Amino acid sequence: MADAAPTTPKEIFAAMPTRFNKDAAKGLNATYQFDLSGDNGGKWHVVINNETCQVKEGPAASPSITISMTAQDYVDMTTGKLNGQVAFMSGKLRIAGDMGLALRMQSLFA
Repeated sequence: MADAAPTTPKEIFAAMPTRFNKDAAKGLNATYQFDLSGDNGGKWHVVINNETCQVKEGPAASPSITISMTAQDYVDMTTGKLNGQVAFMSGKLRIAGDMGLALRMQSLFA
């Protein structure tokens, strides 16, 4: 039986290291900050250093990119109910920092 899809950001961030594609991260050194508002919201950051991935709760000291959205929109985006480009174009997803890193997210996590 397959695991149930994560339903909260906390579950999604907890599963991130197991979904990490280290081949796509070769040579990448970046910190992704996630600021999620609303129910089940919070701050998390993901540190990618070459072929390693660490997920930590709380804000990062100096993130390469900051992704801001509601917690529910983030869950919908990671579970495929909300398209990331649509979320960005409609203002549901806000990005500060290196836009190229946002585009790499899909290849980094299965």
